[in-house]
Order: sequence, then structure tokens, then C-alpha cells
Amino acid sequence: MNSTLERSIVHMDLDTFFVSCERLIDSRLNNKPVLIGGTSDRGVVASCSYEARKYGVHSAMPMRMAKQLCPEAIVLRGNSGIYTKYSKLVTDVINDSVPLYEKSSIDEFYIDLTGMDKFFGCHQLASELRHKIITETGLPISFGLSANKTVSKIATGEAKPNNELKINTGTEKFFLAPLSVRKIPMVGEKTYNTLCDLGIKRIQTVQEMPVNMMARVFGKSGTTIWKKANGIDNTPVIKYHERKSISTERTFDKDTTDVTKLKSIIVAMTENLIFQLRRGDKLTACVTFKIRYSDFQTYTKQQRIPYSSSDHAILPIVIELYKSLYQRRLLVRLIGVKFSHLVSGGHQINLFEDNDKILNLYQAMDKMRERYGDRAVIRASGMGVKSISRWNPFNGEPPPLLANRRR
Repeated sequence: MNSTLERSIVHMDLDTFFVSCERLIDSRLNNKPVLIGGTSDRGVVASCSYEARKYGVHSAMPMRMAKQLCPEAIVLRGNSGIYTKYSKLVTDVINDSVPLYEKSSIDEFYIDLTGMDKFFGCHQLASELRHKIITETGLPISFGLSANKTVSKIATGEAKPNNELKINTGTEKFFLAPLSVRKIPMVGEKTYNTLCDLGIKRIQTVQEMPVNMMARVFGKSGTTIWKKANGIDNTPVIKYHERKSISTERTFDKDTTDVTKLKSIIVAMTENLIFQLRRGDKLTACVTFKIRYSDFQTYTKQQRIPYSSSDHAILPIVIELYKSLYQRRLLVRLIGVKFSHLVSGGHQINLFEDNDKILNLYQAMDKMRERYGDRAVIRASGMGVKSISRWNPFNGEPPPLLANRRR
């Protein structure tokens, strides 16, 4: 392949992002073991500093256990508003510097620099961008550079903390071989345990296995794991659009001023849309409410919020937007709710918003909805709605039309 056509993909990841943000605000946290998450014993660790990791602490660990392992740790509740702000600052620097990037989560980016080597040198360009982010935001960030997203992401993990690593084309398998299979993106705890049970702990072992054997054990995902282990990944960098959104609307067959009916439908619509966020492992940073009256006058109002996919954080915002727009003397023809500025990473950021009781509640509710339908578990205030359309906006399928229904 002509060298000018070889892909150059950068993966950038902010180091211990939540902790780094807190340290910008309070320098006394520097070089100290820091835990961020639910502060009660029932809480969960959302993020921890490298100083705390030395004691065996890791994210998603119960806070009680983390404090036992590292009793000297400083425990902070976390502030999603601050993290949203700094995430946007980093995004703005990247947006001003490169033509094509993908924001894959609140603290993680893929950048396609293919073809830029003939002008600047891709490694030099990525390194300059990294230093620009550090200078302008004060946040430490690491990156990996290779021919594809998988190898670059793994390289970033090896470069941390606050460093960079380039994997030359043709050396991907050699770089990956000695690493743990746990380093392969998409290999979670369950898959890792299964691989260990089979005596497979290093990526080199997967490289040496026939692909059909992996497929027999793990199905379609086995083939994907084998390709990633061999440094094969043709996934493109998908251009990031800040306005990426999901929405739902309801048009009434008969215009109404029934406030009980309106609120019931708004609650049901919003609750369902939040469920779609969590099902797609997404977070929203902007909530919009829309109302259309019988004279076809339409009004919308939006509010920026800290990244969230929690009912208790989003639902009150929607209700407040509705109250600020609703004019009691006018018949309502249509209402709608939209979430925009979406990014991935729902699980991680919710860990410091909630204790494990709330997290377990959401997980239980979502499992019930997945098994028995979106209306299997609903709030009492949303029971007046007979049906909400079932649709996963993250599977590439278009949304179905919402049928107009009488209450």
C-alpha cells in the first residue's frame, strides 16, 4: 500500500479525568490518593487517582472496600457540571485543530490524521495537539497513534500516565502479543474469565489460535476479538456533531388543556427517552421541550445540563421547561422532548451521582423494560399514557411514527 494511503488514527484519553478536574480546582489534592464517587459506604468509585490505584483501588469498586484498601484517600462526591465544562474545553481545542475527530465519551477522542503526514508528520501534529490541550486546559492527556482505532486505544493505555506512544505500521501484532487479553476493547469481565478458564491470558495466544476456534467459543464476537488481537480494525472515525440527538413527540387527535393528561404524557415520554439513553450507554448535556398550540404557534425552550442519563436529574428539568412554556388558556396540539449533545459513557458518570441503591434500581427497571416492554415499569404520574413507542435510536434504525391515541 502507498504510504500516503496508510491510515493514521490517534486515540486521546484524558488521564483520571474527574480527579484531574478536581485538582485544577483544589491543588491540595495533587499527589494525594483521591476517590470520586458515592461518598456513603453504599457508594461506588467512579474514578480514582494513580496514587489510590497503587493500593488496588479501581473504578466501579464499592466505596467501602476502596476506603478499606486505601484509608488515607480523600473521598469526593464529584461534580458532573465541572466535568462537562472541562470536557467541552478539550473538545473545543480539538475541534479548532483537526478536520476529523470522534468524541467517543466525555474524556475520550479518536482523530483521523490520514494524509497529514505529507504536510506536518502525524506524530508531530498529534504531539503538538496534546501539548496544546495541556497548556490551554491544564489537564493531563495521553495518546496512542497507529493505523487503526483498536491498536491506538490500547497504545494509549500503555502510554499513560500523561504520555504518548506511536505503533508503526506492520508492528501491531508484535506490540499486542505480550499484553493481557483484558486490554482488548470489548473484552469485559465475563469474557476475560472465560478466556482465562481456557488458559488464554495473553493476546499472543489469541493471535496463534485459528479464527474459527474463537468463533466456535464466542460466536460472532469471537471473530471480532481475534481480529482486534491481530491488530485488524477498519472501523472509521465518525465525525462528531455536537447536535447529535434523540427525540420523541406526541400529537393529540383532539387538542387539549387537560393539565393532568399533559403532565402524564410528558413524564412517560421523558422516562422512555431516558431509558433509550441508558440502553445506548449515552449521556445528554442539553434538554429541549417543545409545545405547539391549536393555532399552530410552536415554542421550544432548552437548557444545558451536566452530562446525565438519570431520571431524577433530567425529569425535573423537562417539567420546569414545560411549565415555563405552557399557557393555560390555549389548547395544546403537540408536545415533544429532545436530548442533544450526546456522548457515550453513561455508566461511569452515574457512579458519582448515585449510590448503589439508585444504580441497582435503574438497572432493575431497565432489565424489566428490556424483557417485558418499555411500559413494564413506570412512574405513577405517567400511568395515564396507554402506549409509548419502543425504539432503540442507537441501532441505526429510523424511529417509528408515534400513533395518535386518545387517553
